[in-house]
Amino acid sequence: MFEVLRGKRDAMSKVDTAWLRMESPTNLMMITGVLMFETRLDLAALKQLIGERFLAYRRFRQKAVDNGSSAAWETDRDFDLDWHVRLTALPGAAEKLELERLVSQLASSPLDHSKPLWQFHVVEDYRGGSVLISRIHHCYADGLALVQVLLSLTDASPSVEQHAELAKVWLKKDQGGVMERLLEPTKAGFAKALGAGEKVLGKGLEMWKDPAIAAELAREGGEITRELAIALALPDDPPTAFKGPLGVSKRAAWAEPLPLDEVKTLGKVLGCTVNDVLLACAAGALRGHLVDNGQAADGITIRATVPVNLRPLEHAKKLGNHFGLVFLDLPIGEANPLRRLERVAANMRELKRSRQAALTFGLLAAVGMAPAAVQRAALELFSRKATAVATNVPGPQMPLYLAGARVRELMFWVPQNGSIGMGISILSYNGNVHFGLIVDAKLVADPESVVQRFAGEFEKLVLATMMEDWDGELSAGDAEATYRHFAAAAAREEAAPRPPAKVRAPRRSKAAAAASTKPAARKSEKKKAPRDAAAFDAELGRFRANAGGRDGGS
Repeated sequence: MFEVLRGKRDAMSKVDTAWLRMESPTNLMMITGVLMFETRLDLAALKQLIGERFLAYRRFRQKAVDNGSSAAWETDRDFDLDWHVRLTALPGAAEKLELERLVSQLASSPLDHSKPLWQFHVVEDYRGGSVLISRIHHCYADGLALVQVLLSLTDASPSVEQHAELAKVWLKKDQGGVMERLLEPTKAGFAKALGAGEKVLGKGLEMWKDPAIAAELAREGGEITRELAIALALPDDPPTAFKGPLGVSKRAAWAEPLPLDEVKTLGKVLGCTVNDVLLACAAGALRGHLVDNGQAADGITIRATVPVNLRPLEHAKKLGNHFGLVFLDLPIGEANPLRRLERVAANMRELKRSRQAALTFGLLAAVGMAPAAVQRAALELFSRKATAVATNVPGPQMPLYLAGARVRELMFWVPQNGSIGMGISILSYNGNVHFGLIVDAKLVADPESVVQRFAGEFEKLVLATMMEDWDGELSAGDAEATYRHFAAAAAREEAAPRPPAKVRAPRRSKAAAAASTKPAARKSEKKKAPRDAAAFDAELGRFRANAGGRDGGS
């Protein structure tokens, strides 16, 4: 009788429960997405599409109910699609700045827990087209799954009859169980991770006050317990402008997209992944923001928690949270772009060999079963060790259509937890890479000043690579010698009398430049050079003028 009155109920998984309970006024547990269209969206057609495809997932008709001891999904008997799909408009010029402000406002506004925890907001008029802003609570699914749910609303052509074609070209055949392939080749890995998490949380609040717990766990042996010992032993992240007391307002911004082929080419030349290149560029943008605002940056390394998918890509369309977290070092204190990239790539290689992601998945499941006081302590412990959450989701490399309108750009942000106040998002779509940032307004009032540096950091890597001799192995040391040469050349040029007329210098090959500058530069490496970053930026400007802009890495 109770279920008849309240509606159908389904038990919520322990990991999903953990994400439900992580919400706080300073960090709302919403995944926020933005889809920009070349033409106007028809609201009626959009609602019909959501009713047919989005609500085909029964979970989205259910609300989350938490009685303190456990949580469940309960069907909303008063479900109203018009409440969940809202029409809005941008003020003033209705340009990118106004759209970013609206996204920031929505990302700072909690969802109504008396209803299913999701909403779509349609901006009818933006740059000749429309915008769809989605807000979905993290307890429904992880970021990768929800991005794929949103993509399931799209088609491979303006005709909705081609929906089956998209599924064929983008998502593989669904096969195999998530848990079967979670920690291959050891199927017992998940049980070990969960057991380790339960053991730690079973000690209650004592573990957060006793550093010896890490050594004790390490002595027990086994990969999972050793990984947990390492995570517990990590020092807190250093104080920077990106880490501090949080407020209740978020600020979102995104950069102009980069060509994905250029990123792939650069990664291949430098022997690293696309993800390494993009995260190194993000670290450089954060460094530039600190330096230009007169804040200490040299020698500082911050950490980002990076979600790691623990299921095959073809399972991404399934709901629920099936991911772990790893701590990635972002060397924002490194001025040399190539050395920064080397360090990021080395960190990522090390993480790929670890069981850290499996451990945090098990720990999150244990958190979902723990008392509230232990949950808060665990959340605070891990959030103190990181400054940002960084995500990189591969999207389809083909144009998509939603309700007949072509998707021009995509962006999304996953929520931050505990005392973390910054989210870095990278998403590839249709041959481009999209970079976005969301930050606590008390920490960074203008994230645009960070995202605008992203393309420049990529161009620094391109230029540094082009200036070196490709016949040998490219190294950060050689690049630094080249930077110092240009710093000295810039200083001489600044001191020299100005010529009466501007003469366009002939373009030199990268090999000739490297061969003629490295020996002299190395002799003076021990001397204090002028500010390398400023000189390098100046040289980048001259390079672009002489070469007519970036030439695709030729």
